[in-house]
Amino acid sequence: MRRLLTLLGVFLLVAGCANIPLESQPVAVPGDKPGQTPVDVPEPADGLDSLTVIRQFIRNSATPGTANADARVYLDDDARRNWKPSPGLTIIDDTFGTVYDTGSPTGNPDEQLVNVRGFKLGNLSPDSAFIPVKAEYSQQFKLRKQQNGQWRIVDPPQELAVTDADFARNYFRVPISFYSPDSGAFVPDLRYVAAKPQAGLPGRVMDLVLQGPSEGLKGAVKDLLNDQVTTETNVRSTDDGTLDVALTGIGGASQVDRALIAAQIILSLQTVTLSRIRLLADGTALVPEHEYWRASELPNYNVDIAPDSEKGLMTVNGRVRSLADGQPVGGPAGNGGYKVISAAQSVDGKRLAVVEERDGRQWLRVGDLGRELASVDLFGGSLSRPTWRPVARGGGVSGEVWTVVDHNTVARVTLAADGRWVKAGVDATLLTGLGQITELRLSRDGSRLAAVVNGQLVVASIVRTADSVALRAPRKLQERDLKDVVDVDWATQDHLIAATSSSTLPVVKVPLDGQRMDAFNSSNLTPPVHGVTAAPSKQNLVADAGGLWVASELGEVWRPQAHTVTDADPFYPG
Repeated sequence: MRRLLTLLGVFLLVAGCANIPLESQPVAVPGDKPGQTPVDVPEPADGLDSLTVIRQFIRNSATPGTANADARVYLDDDARRNWKPSPGLTIIDDTFGTVYDTGSPTGNPDEQLVNVRGFKLGNLSPDSAFIPVKAEYSQQFKLRKQQNGQWRIVDPPQELAVTDADFARNYFRVPISFYSPDSGAFVPDLRYVAAKPQAGLPGRVMDLVLQGPSEGLKGAVKDLLNDQVTTETNVRSTDDGTLDVALTGIGGASQVDRALIAAQIILSLQTVTLSRIRLLADGTALVPEHEYWRASELPNYNVDIAPDSEKGLMTVNGRVRSLADGQPVGGPAGNGGYKVISAAQSVDGKRLAVVEERDGRQWLRVGDLGRELASVDLFGGSLSRPTWRPVARGGGVSGEVWTVVDHNTVARVTLAADGRWVKAGVDATLLTGLGQITELRLSRDGSRLAAVVNGQLVVASIVRTADSVALRAPRKLQERDLKDVVDVDWATQDHLIAATSSSTLPVVKVPLDGQRMDAFNSSNLTPPVHGVTAAPSKQNLVADAGGLWVASELGEVWRPQAHTVTDADPFYPG
């Protein structure tokens, strides 16, 4: 938060400098974007050895200055002129090694080979999304002593590598919003932009809006802007503090789509500006009679994916009980009519799905909360705890449930017109190919799912067409450090909370791209933790060997839940 406030404060002070000169016709120019025009950067200090040259080259590769000028000064003259690094970055661990390669001598005393070895944490893709990777990093550099006696790199790599700490200092994470017709909500797509110059932050964010969703989210959301839409002028702050966004190419977009486009832009920019925003399309207001906007003026598009603050249940000894008062829910699910193994409540709170043990197998039942639940023709040796798909605004009560059969088949059931719950297919090949699936949670906006696969945390996107549902772009999060995961839930649309069987790292919070991981306070917990549930504006709730515990923040000490009981598995709607 301190970093964001600093960025916003500096942005507000210098934003007026980004104005386009009045003497010329305003057009969109890339002058405030990194990587465009070479700038003067001081030469490195004299007398640096080859290892230091390489280390400083890597450290300065993280500075997204114009034309990679900060890193380019460590190259010889030919390389400076000809080096064209590829888009994107490789992010490596802060601790990496640089050693002379003595096994492959060049035969020239004025040339040296240096090997860099470290651990790869992920890649910043060309679409500015972080993609987690677990791999070794190795790169060889050749250096040559120049006429002035200084060592310089002669064969710089096409792919830039930067340390994790330098990446965090120089790049700013922004949730770019995209619309999900599936839930009627806006979905965050985590992307990274150069933090400096601060005055250009809104322009760089707007570029990502225009580029559309990242590869990991493509197909799971609707891209409201076609390829012809662009900015007519630079995104800039005017003298009265308004941020101007002038679009062109909107054409015959409907009033509904124009309102959604306005919401998408405002939601995406709200993390980098506090200014009111003026939205124009081809010279006139994007939304008729609404030219100036603030985020507070937008309708709450995500109201239907937020669980009611009073909702929350738990399974205890084969029955479903309320977290609010500890009492059993109505119907067979609460009175012992079913031997409940696990359960899930729809986001709207109106329906319940349970996994029931019967005749040596586990079966799915679904129906209205408090009533008899219909037995579905879906069973196996084991079924994972059910999870509900959200419903778009005005779409009625929830009507789709997912589970995993025998750890290797992702299944869903939908509510048919005749009131029966029927099986439907999911192409989950990319996910099941990673291993045994023990837990599955649909995001409450319906665009993604989180899963526990072979004890690791995985996120994938959900792509729907008229006649198919498929899981795409599965990615393991914090693969090196996060192991023995036993449960997961969506704390927000872009953050997960996971529980592990580890005594040293029992509960963690992870952004959906896995770029970092934060541990919750574990002082009051009694490992192993076996369950976790979370939701926006609700307390985080975990189940350990002693019962149920709640905490709101990462550093907060866990407190007993009001109706704690041992062997309970808690769950919020979703």
